[in-house]
Amino acid sequence: MNQRALDKEQYQPAFIEHIANIITHGVWIFPSILGMNELYKRSQDNAQVLSAIVYGITLISLFCISTSFHCVFYCQNQRTLKDILHRCDRGMIYIFIAGSYFPWLTIEKLPQEGWASHMRWHYFLGMMELTLGGILYVFGVLFFKCDGVIPFAHAIWHIFVSLAAYAHYYAILNYLYPLINMQTSE
Repeated sequence: MNQRALDKEQYQPAFIEHIANIITHGVWIFPSILGMNELYKRSQDNAQVLSAIVYGITLISLFCISTSFHCVFYCQNQRTLKDILHRCDRGMIYIFIAGSYFPWLTIEKLPQEGWASHMRWHYFLGMMELTLGGILYVFGVLFFKCDGVIPFAHAIWHIFVSLAAYAHYYAILNYLYPLINMQTSE
């Protein structure tokens, strides 16, 4: 671990921390592609197809942009590209949040009165996994905020993000794209 950053400066990770930051998100790119493909294969209607594509692209993009940013940050010779990718990396978090909501809001049938009056919001299938994912994201933020204080804090944050994303993917796969639908249609 390198020295802590001074006020208003960005922490400069050590070589091994750069590698850990690249690996901890880079390894999830291919599984994310496979995950999107699985959602697409299980799709039974246009809403599921669209949701698989939107969610899958945001999931893949999250890991691709993060990995690209950390690769360029490691090389440290493309300041402008690094700054652009850093903004994209941060912005992708918000896009991924929207992409994660998309399947729940498009596949689930809601009453005509609208989703605000829908009492199933008190409990619905997948709530446990979504709650677990939320808890993992929150604990991960604690490490994100300790970048430069705790060794490998950013890589640990990436691990929490990956686990939380997996918990949410698991909920989407099992509750919005159940295998039972595929077996009855064959």
